[in-house]
Amino acid sequence: MWFVFAWFFFGGLAHFAFTDLEASIVPPQIPEPHDVVLVTGLLELAGAFGLLLPWTRRLSGWCLFALTLAVTPANVYMLVAHDQFASVPVWLLWLRLPLQAVLLWLIVWGSGWRRQAKRRYL
Repeated sequence: MWFVFAWFFFGGLAHFAFTDLEASIVPPQIPEPHDVVLVTGLLELAGAFGLLLPWTRRLSGWCLFALTLAVTPANVYMLVAHDQFASVPVWLLWLRLPLQAVLLWLIVWGSGWRRQAKRRYL
């Protein structure tokens, strides 16, 4: 859980510290990239803090899972338009995609919603 908390806490802060950089990876089809970055930063911070409270941990896990899926197009966009992100090696952009799946698993595990669901129904 602490890794997931740290990932989203520091990631959320990065949305505010590096707003222009974060906005540059938002696919061009999405309007108002700066606003999107700020909103997703707030959502990441809220989800991170929600993991700390036992009564909100499961809901935060679901929300962070959904948020992670929602921002995946930005990772795909970086890979497809890799010439615009020359400072990032292409192999790292490819590596991000399977790491996204690992992050999703860590969210499920760290938030405990899988364990709680098993306990409730068995």
